[in-house]
Amino acid sequence: MPVKVRIPTPLRKLTNDQELVEVGPGTVGGAIAELQRQFPGIAERLIDEKGEVRRFVNVYVNEEDIRFLDNQATPLKDGDEISIIPAIAGG
Repeated sequence: MPVKVRIPTPLRKLTNDQELVEVGPGTVGGAIAELQRQFPGIAERLIDEKGEVRRFVNVYVNEEDIRFLDNQATPLKDGDEISIIPAIAGG
């Protein structure tokens, strides 16, 4: 059973309008690399030049923020779900 990645609306133009994309188990960083292989250009929207998840992008594994887990080293197992949530600016 693959890992599901929930793609936010602003990034769906890069995934041919797919809301859910499947990747293999491994780590969050590996999942981002696999997304980049499937959909070139998506990683630069998620990762900054230092290789860190961008400040305005929140990534959750099974509803837990990876910043409170192991960031990109957070392990993924079959059936997990990753949600990519762009932060909304404003006040």
